[in-house]
Amino acid sequence: MADIIQVALRGSRKGFFLNSRGLWLQLRDRVVVQTDQGEAMGSVFLKDQRLVELKRPTHVTREIIRKATEEDLDLDDHNRAREGEAFTYCRERIALRELKMDLAEVEVTFSGHRVVFYFSAEHRVDFRELVKDLAAKFRTRIELRQIGVRDQAKRLDGCGPCGRAFCCSTWLKSFHPVTLKMAREQQLSLNPGKISGACGRLMCCLAYELTKYRDSAERLPPVGAELRTGKGVCRVTRTELYQEAVWVRDSDGQEHRITYDMLPPPPYHKCGDCNCGQKPKPEAEEPPDEGPVAWADPPANGH
Repeated sequence: MADIIQVALRGSRKGFFLNSRGLWLQLRDRVVVQTDQGEAMGSVFLKDQRLVELKRPTHVTREIIRKATEEDLDLDDHNRAREGEAFTYCRERIALRELKMDLAEVEVTFSGHRVVFYFSAEHRVDFRELVKDLAAKFRTRIELRQIGVRDQAKRLDGCGPCGRAFCCSTWLKSFHPVTLKMAREQQLSLNPGKISGACGRLMCCLAYELTKYRDSAERLPPVGAELRTGKGVCRVTRTELYQEAVWVRDSDGQEHRITYDMLPPPPYHKCGDCNCGQKPKPEAEEPPDEGPVAWADPPANGH
């Protein structure tokens, strides 16, 4: 059975390929692989079969064609130079035609028979005249593809506020819905500058530890619950979900911090569920959560 090799491709993309030809490969070797769009250049990213199995690749049918030759490397350098030229020219034509679109990246296929322009825009853009300009300039098949701002950040790559590379450009396979409710449940500040990523949308990592916060919220007494402690009956004023602790106020008005291992056993009752004579305050309705923004790719245009 042929070995399965993970190859890093353009735009921070990675894929699994069969080494059916038994090529002797090392990490970071440049190779030419078979893709749905034809041949493509990449580099060996992972070849240890034990590590590859941990990633559980399925339905691997595409193959590594050959190790890159000097001609392949020269052709790839030529394509990268064409991409820089195409990017500059396309931005000039966008500004000249006053189109409301943000050019993200230009990719020339390995064969050089097609140039793909990736852009983002808030609304649909009529780029038919722009396609004509590009086709007349480069004399090849032109394709303009609209992508969302999350996909744009994934292709461009960068560092997040944590100091590490973007999750979407390294290991995240698909985008999941991220809402403001997730930030509220984790007691985070709703300042957009602190919970938004480089793409301007809510950070994908808001969903990583959500299960832990929900488990902690279920185990801790809610705000307003009354606890019988050594200082008498205390009422919970706020909770710390991450540290799994609560703050309580005693009859003298002083606040104390109690960790989870020091709490009395449940069940816990809010004020109003007992016979203290006070009624619970009505809970304010939360505004609707923000949903994910979906962007549809327009049909490919080529000449």
